[in-house]
Amino acid sequence: MGPHRSHLTLAHDAERPGSMTSRTTAPVAIIDIGSNSVRLVAYDGLQRAPTPLYNEKVLCGLGRSVLSTGRLNEDSVQRALTALRRFRVLCDTMRIGRIFVLATAAARDAANGPAFLEAAQATLGQEIQLLSGRREAELSALGVVAGFYAPDGVVGDLGGGSLELVDVHGVTVGLGVTMPLGGLALQDLSENSPKRARKIAREHLKKAEPQLETLRGRTFYAVGGTWRALARLHQAARGYPLHVMHGYTVEPSDELSFLEMVETTDTATLQEVETVSEARRPLLAYGAVVLEEIIRLGRPREIAISAGGVREGLLFEQLDRDTRALDPLIVSAQELNEQRARSPGHGEELRAWTDRFIETLDGPETAGERRLRHAACLLSDIGWRAHPDYRGEQSLNVIANAAFTGIDHPGRAYLALSGYFRHEGVAPEKASPMLRGLAGPRLFDRARLIGALLRVAFPVSAGMAGPLARMPVTVEDGKVVLRLPREWEALNGERLLNRVRGLARVIGLDGRIDVA
Repeated sequence: MGPHRSHLTLAHDAERPGSMTSRTTAPVAIIDIGSNSVRLVAYDGLQRAPTPLYNEKVLCGLGRSVLSTGRLNEDSVQRALTALRRFRVLCDTMRIGRIFVLATAAARDAANGPAFLEAAQATLGQEIQLLSGRREAELSALGVVAGFYAPDGVVGDLGGGSLELVDVHGVTVGLGVTMPLGGLALQDLSENSPKRARKIAREHLKKAEPQLETLRGRTFYAVGGTWRALARLHQAARGYPLHVMHGYTVEPSDELSFLEMVETTDTATLQEVETVSEARRPLLAYGAVVLEEIIRLGRPREIAISAGGVREGLLFEQLDRDTRALDPLIVSAQELNEQRARSPGHGEELRAWTDRFIETLDGPETAGERRLRHAACLLSDIGWRAHPDYRGEQSLNVIANAAFTGIDHPGRAYLALSGYFRHEGVAPEKASPMLRGLAGPRLFDRARLIGALLRVAFPVSAGMAGPLARMPVTVEDGKVVLRLPREWEALNGERLLNRVRGLARVIGLDGRIDVA
């Protein structure tokens, strides 16, 4: 999200609580009592890009058989209460400043849901928010707003008991619709028949025509553990190089063939299926059925996996307008810069220093490319403590797998390659072929360019804040020119000149150093 977005536009706000301050330093936690799992996630604070401190889930199956019996299973209730007792102790241990407790479809729909919630509140000593289907859809959409750069499409949150669909465009969230198509619910309704589940899903999705009609040619944002598990298996099947779920995108035609295979194949034979919990494996076929029907009815341009949903949406909603408007990628990069760079101010100065160079180049830089370049500057020195032989590789691995939001996988590849080139040189053959393919031709070339720029910046600044403003590098009269102040003339030499010429070669020019 760019800095120009200063507010949220919601289709309704009757159930929204008041916003809190933009940032709290005390850890916060969310306990999410879902139809399939009960989960605790603790974060380092209430801020634009919160970092999870601790994440634990227990698959209790509260929603199992609710639609057929009308009640929560007693064994599931006891497992959930046992998990909540544990979570309360963990929150005390972490000195959590504020705890949000949410409950969704299973507790909402079961006749004994109120009794369970009363017992859960007594166990936790915390008030529980029982979310309506509309409220659950809204929070899921806000989780996507918080985690994607300029999202545009339909959010689908598949839980154990229900499916929520809601349109999202930038910061505008539409009215949501909820259907009993969660994995456990669909398994129950279909009497364990994926074939029958398809007919049930198709019938219920008719209620979502307003959302699905707007999906054509846009992105479908898939939220929920079952869909993330399917995405993990899809990555394994195609030998995908980046094992990060958030921002993973798939073309509908590719996804349809994979989903059909999941529905008709013994789950135990799927590659990497051991990474999926045994309790979730029976639900994969039902998640595949629902996603396949959404793709066929909605005809999206792509499917994007979101690691954020109701929990992240709730935290995002608490922030004030100015904090919501911050770019989560830049916020995360700034935090890594502050924690790991030898002189964090240098990373900030690199943003302006590279701005000046880019302004002298022919050809435009998009807003998306600019924010990626700024993030690359902030991340340029996070590997300096490693052995020199491994700085490039370590920087690449840390950046490629960092818990960033607001970035897609081509952008991750660009940032990782930029950090690698800064240490290892910008020869194209040095790059990982898989990451090069993931970045695509344009971002790969931009990564080489920023890597070459950084290779000029560090020898004249030693990675310290201060000097760069007096040593601009620009394109003048068809040459790349680095200007040094007279008092720093001693910095000039063959090594630095080779770096300047290396930068120039990336854009097909020659280079020189001028001493003012």
